[in-house]
Amino acid sequence: MHFFYKILIFTHVLSAIISIGPFFSLLPITKKLSHAKEVELNVHLDTFRFVVRLAKHAGHVLVGSGILLVIFGPWTWRTPWIIMTIFIMFCSLFFLARAFSPTLRRFHEEGHRRQELIAKLKRTVWIYIILLMSMLWFMVVKPTLW
Repeated sequence: MHFFYKILIFTHVLSAIISIGPFFSLLPITKKLSHAKEVELNVHLDTFRFVVRLAKHAGHVLVGSGILLVIFGPWTWRTPWIIMTIFIMFCSLFFLARAFSPTLRRFHEEGHRRQELIAKLKRTVWIYIILLMSMLWFMVVKPTLW
């Protein structure tokens, strides 16, 4: 295997880890949100914002390296697992764009219902993890679907 291609694979895997891994750290933080005072609340919400921003940037590297892997690798754009990964990726992009930022902003609104927002964040984290893990499954298993 060509050295450049190995570097691309490593970059792709590393960016997948950086895109997915930090979301698992948000699950215990959602538990802490219900009892957090204002200062602690802001720190936890900043952690959420950081993780989402990190995932977005790692996602850019993930997509770029994925494109290069298809261009220089043995697969085509018509490969079923690539098509499914791209489909789920577009779904996750729309989901990510609307999922976290509006909910995080609502914590600073007057009269917000903290428990409802926390429940929504927790549900959102799990949905996004499932989307990311689905893409990961397609990339690792490479199933023949049709």
